[in-house]
Amino acid sequence: MAGYTTILYGVASHVATVTLNRPEARNGFTVRMADELAAALRAADADDDVRVVVLRGAGRSFCVGADLSADGGGERSFGAKADQGAEAALAAGTYLEPAGVVTSVMYRMDKPVIAAVHGAAAGVGATMLLPADFRLAAEGTKFAFPFTRRGVVPEGASAWWLPRIVGLTRAMDWLISGRTFLADEALAAGLLTAVHPAGELAAAADRLAGELAREVAPLSVALTRRLVYRLAWADSPEPVHRADSRLVHETVRGPDAAEGVASYFEQRAPHFPTAVPGGLPEYAAVPNGARHPAPQEPGVT
Repeated sequence: MAGYTTILYGVASHVATVTLNRPEARNGFTVRMADELAAALRAADADDDVRVVVLRGAGRSFCVGADLSADGGGERSFGAKADQGAEAALAAGTYLEPAGVVTSVMYRMDKPVIAAVHGAAAGVGATMLLPADFRLAAEGTKFAFPFTRRGVVPEGASAWWLPRIVGLTRAMDWLISGRTFLADEALAAGLLTAVHPAGELAAAADRLAGELAREVAPLSVALTRRLVYRLAWADSPEPVHRADSRLVHETVRGPDAAEGVASYFEQRAPHFPTAVPGGLPEYAAVPNGARHPAPQEPGVT
């Protein structure tokens, strides 16, 4: 998707930065923003030059949730009458609501995602963070899953993600009450990787992104992400044994392992030769350990 209007996208030093860019609306989420975010994440995942993605928000807040204004700030409103395409997709069982359009793409990515949030992360501003691999926040950031207080239900598959990240008790507290909580509570519960002073958040995210881009093998990251997200909740460890045994057998004989060992002994930065997705080998396919296959990934329109 060319010509983004609600986000900014750029790539430098193997890091793709995706910025929510409706600061006048505190990055209120719209259907267009959902489509643009999904397109940007797909673009980053398909780019061999990109090794890491950083997700952040412009202005005072990361994202205060769905834009609830009458016209969505000039964008298509969430409360608007569904079009025929959406109704048909709903009937066919292929419809994804806007938050799910973003989180389903992030879940399937082969690149690690660092989310750096500040100000407020409410509603979809919180649910879109859940498939990120690293979630950093500024001190004092406010979080909320306020769906029950708005007469709707949790979206973005947050009912699946949140209990797995913070446990069922805390997830039910946040999802049922819809209350606001601060970054310190989010960190203690395991929702966040780290909390930083507000003035240091951007630099912390950039440092982490730079370290990942320089020091870890893109293929190893892709395979690790697939192993965890597809098999961590399998019914037993047996499918994980089968998958990781094959991956160890293959990767230990590959060029990335040779470079990783050589750079370690030579005390230098590694230069891993295998690009992702361009260099993904056939053995990179990791079966889904769930009882049911993942749904297809349609758009929202």
